[in-house]
Amino acid sequence: MLNLGQSELKKRISSIGLYNSKAKNIIGLSKILVERYNSKVPTDFDDLVSLPGVGRKSANVFLNSGLGVPTLAVDTHVFRVSNRVGLVKEKDVFKTEQSLLNVVPKKYLLYAHHWLVLHGRYVCKAQKPSCETCIIHDLCEFECKRYKF
Repeated sequence: MLNLGQSELKKRISSIGLYNSKAKNIIGLSKILVERYNSKVPTDFDDLVSLPGVGRKSANVFLNSGLGVPTLAVDTHVFRVSNRVGLVKEKDVFKTEQSLLNVVPKKYLLYAHHWLVLHGRYVCKAQKPSCETCIIHDLCEFECKRYKF
């Protein structure tokens, strides 16, 4: 990435949203990885979130999916679904993450994020949840306006 440079990187990723700031973060992250971490991605959460452009969600996704660490990344789907169905009752992403870590059994942490994301994308959608096809509707606290059971 460093050899490519920020302007060339921008050209190559210009089709994605926020490409200017992403290119800047990628170059900054790459410099730090080379200089501080011997060109290796750190495996410590605090080290990961100290890198440009890496937040809690990205760090947790890397730890979980990349390294098999039993943790949970909270994105918009996970936040919405876990609060909507009643797994947690939180107002922000960090508190949702902490509460989910307390209620999701450790043996499911490698997969819970993926299950919640997929459920949020395909069944418990933001605008029009498909309550009538939901396999957990009997456990869910959401009162679906479109479908009465």
